[in-house]
Parts: sequence; C-alpha cells; structure tokens
Amino acid sequence: MPAQERHKTKYAGVYYIEGTAIGSNKKEKIYYIMYRKDGKQIHEKAGRQFVDDMTPARAAGLRSEKIEGKQASNKARREAEKAAKEKVEAKWTVDRLFKEYIKGRPDNKSSNVDKGRYEKYLKGPFGSKEPKDILPLDVDRLRIRLLKKLSPQTVKHILNLLTWIINFGVKKNLCEGISFHIQKPTVNNIKTEDLSEDQLKKLLEAIEKDSNIQIKNLMKMVLYSGMRRGELFKLKWKHIDFDRGFIHIVDPKGGPDQKIPINDEARKLLSSHSKTKSPYVFPGRGGKQRVSAQAGVNKIKKAAGLPKHFRPLHGLRHTYASMLASSGKVDMYTLQKLLTHKSPVMTQRYAHLRDEVLKRASGLAGDIITQAANGSTDKVVDLEDRKK
Repeated sequence: MPAQERHKTKYAGVYYIEGTAIGSNKKEKIYYIMYRKDGKQIHEKAGRQFVDDMTPARAAGLRSEKIEGKQASNKARREAEKAAKEKVEAKWTVDRLFKEYIKGRPDNKSSNVDKGRYEKYLKGPFGSKEPKDILPLDVDRLRIRLLKKLSPQTVKHILNLLTWIINFGVKKNLCEGISFHIQKPTVNNIKTEDLSEDQLKKLLEAIEKDSNIQIKNLMKMVLYSGMRRGELFKLKWKHIDFDRGFIHIVDPKGGPDQKIPINDEARKLLSSHSKTKSPYVFPGRGGKQRVSAQAGVNKIKKAAGLPKHFRPLHGLRHTYASMLASSGKVDMYTLQKLLTHKSPVMTQRYAHLRDEVLKRASGLAGDIITQAANGSTDKVVDLEDRKK
C-alpha cells in the first residue's frame, strides 16, 4: 500500500494526512508530530481533526510538551499501560480469586446463586482489591448498607461468600488473608413447619385424590423418608438398593454422599412407582432431571386447605422430623443421621419435641409413685395415656 501524502503545516514538526472521518464519508485531517528524543527520531499520531478536536496549533503544543518531557511518547505510554495492566493481573485480587474459586465448584443452582451475589454485591467494593488491602471499615459499610434493603440471612450469605473466597486464596497460598473477623448479622430464622393431625389427614386425602402420580408419590416420599426436595429431584433408580434396604443420597446439600434406610412404606411406594425411560425416579421434562414441582404441590396444598406460609415439600420434611422427635423412640443423633444434617445444630430445632416426651415420662413416674402410696398398683398409666 503506497504511503499517504504528507501535508506540511506552518508549525515545525507538524504535518497531516487526509483520511475519512469515523462513521461517515467526510474527509478528515489526521495530524502527526515529529521530534527527536534521546537521539532517536520519533513520528507519532497527535490526533484526528473531528474526533479529537485536533488542530495544527494543538499538535505543535503537544510536540513541545513531549520534547520537554512533560508528556511521554505514545510508545512509552502504551508500554507503561501494559506494564500496569500486567502488574494488576499478577495480583490475586478478590475478583481473580473468585473466578478460580467458582471454577472448582459444580455448575448448579448453588454456584449460580453465588455468582449472582458476587457480581451484584461484592465485585464493586472488593473485586479490584487484594484481601490484605480490605479494611474492617469497608466490610462494615457494606454490611450496614445491605441490611437496609436485604434480610439478615441474605446479608450473612453474602458475607460468608466473601469469607470463603478469601479463605480459598489463603488455603491455596495465593494471597495473604485479612487480619480481622468478618462480622455477620445475627440471624434467628429457625423455622419449624409442622402439621396438626387434622391438617395431615386432609393433606393425605388431597394427595390421594390428585391425578398427578409423579407429584403424589414425590410428596409421599418426603413424608416417608424426610428427603430434601433437591435430593428427590436428583434421585435415580440406580441409587435405590432394594436388596440391602438403603437409598443412596448423592451430594446432599453440598456435603458428602449419604445413605438412609428404606422403610416399608417407602419400599411399597417405590416398588409400585412406574418407571420410564428416564434414569430419574421423578423425572422432569424430556426425562431430564426435574427442576420444579411447585405447580403440582401447590395445587394439592390448596386442595388440603393448608396455610399460605406452609412450604409443601420442605414443610413435609419438617413434619417427618417432628413426628419422629415427638414419638419418644428416636434420639437426636439418629434423627440427625436420618435427616443427613452435617452437624447436630440443625437437628436441635426438634429438641423441644423430645422434651415433651421427657416431661410425659417424668409425669408417669409421679403417677406410679402416687398410686403406690395410695395402695393402688393395679393399673399403671403409660405414656400414650398421658397424651390424651
């Protein structure tokens, strides 16, 4: 391609070539400057006539500043910008740590929620910082600001994510940690949903009357097994060991795989439940993993006349746990294992039901002693009688 014609100006070391304006066919002058720096002759672009509002006079002034060292050459400026960018990229900022952290997570609903929380709440204030540069005041300001519009539980999740990202970087020897504890909001959201005998009876009647076999059996399985909604959605036929009498639960709420026993009612249900070509017990559309059952379970919930706040699947899991705890025949450790809780803390929400059983047992002892003192030991009141 032949060199474009240079047009001199009245200013020394300033010339222009004719080009086309960006975004139109209009002719435009593109100004260049020539000067000598450290023994080297430099030719570089000063700017465009329209886009940069460049004139011969402005180009001459720019040339003088570069000769005097007040401005770096274009090449030196580009090299400095490149070096600064490389320096930033070499740092393990919170943003870079998060990308590495999330890369090792399974691509599921939980990781997608964390991606959303990071982008919306953490990237702005902390993304460009290294963990060691985060101040307690920075976190305090974020916490106070978020609590004005979000629930304490959500704010706690967001700040937990920040903690996990930083701990990930420290564990992998990628960065220094922070020198303070990230304070989270106090949350008291232990909510135990339960059904009365009458409500449970109406629910079971509504389940039986419904025509959707998949939803009916899905809800029954929660009552029979206490399994979580997500665990049942992921349940495959190969996870059910009828011979040994166990269900293998894969990735229960991010923890290690677990197994729970199949009771007689669950066995009957699963044995009679129709199989499809899908590997899933309760498949979704096209035989793929189910992602929702909201419409079906809400229809049954409405037919049973249950309270609006009652969450059908999660609430049935609570009902399962409450029935076992209040029976007096299941200790908290066993209940923890059946519910696949990672720690006993979550199971403790049902401890008050166990306390009621202990109270009835204590009352029974008192009845026995009173009867003995009165000389009447013919009849001993049992725990079931004391319930009435």
